[in-house]
Amino acid sequence: METNNPSQWRRAVKRPKKKPDTVWKKQTAALSRWLHVYLSMLSFVVVLFFSVTGLTLNHAEWFDGKQVEKKYTGNVPIAWVKTRDTTQIKKLEIVELLRKNYGIKGYVSDFLIQDDQCSVSFKGPGYSADAFISRKDGKFQLSELRLGVVAVLNDLHKGRDSGKGWSWLIDVSAIFLTLVSLSGLVMLFFLKKKRVTGILLAIIGGAICCLIYWLLVP
Repeated sequence: METNNPSQWRRAVKRPKKKPDTVWKKQTAALSRWLHVYLSMLSFVVVLFFSVTGLTLNHAEWFDGKQVEKKYTGNVPIAWVKTRDTTQIKKLEIVELLRKNYGIKGYVSDFLIQDDQCSVSFKGPGYSADAFISRKDGKFQLSELRLGVVAVLNDLHKGRDSGKGWSWLIDVSAIFLTLVSLSGLVMLFFLKKKRVTGILLAIIGGAICCLIYWLLVP
């Protein structure tokens, strides 16, 4: 029986079902593209930061002479330090006095107690401060060193003296950049016209890095 009804023809003609591997490939390609685009934008500032600071860190001599050093003298209450029982020395009060009166920042890296003096050190990105306090009369000498904005950025790049919070940020950034790289590589395998060229260029780039290390690194 013949029919001229187009809708009946469409129902009569069966469309071929998509193979499971074809569906899987399309879903993987779409997911890789989504991850690559949005993770790239989310980590854009991080990539820019580590790229720029990688250059400044590799050429730190370009920014020498930017440090500023200040020296102070003062007193802490003698009762805070002149005591036989060293556990009674007012560590917290001394630290807070230095922060409040002299604008000292950073975290306390050391607080050492000796027979004749106490010493306290502060550390931060591109920053350090050291105070030496006499236990006889409470007098102290304080030196503060600020190494400049570029030194701060370089220390942040290395995660030096920047605290646990920044260390977590570096770890998360590393994971993001790894996912961006892997998702880009997965995308490449679904681009038939550029797959071979892309993989070849990736191999050449890796080989060049290895060759530079082998020949030029002492």
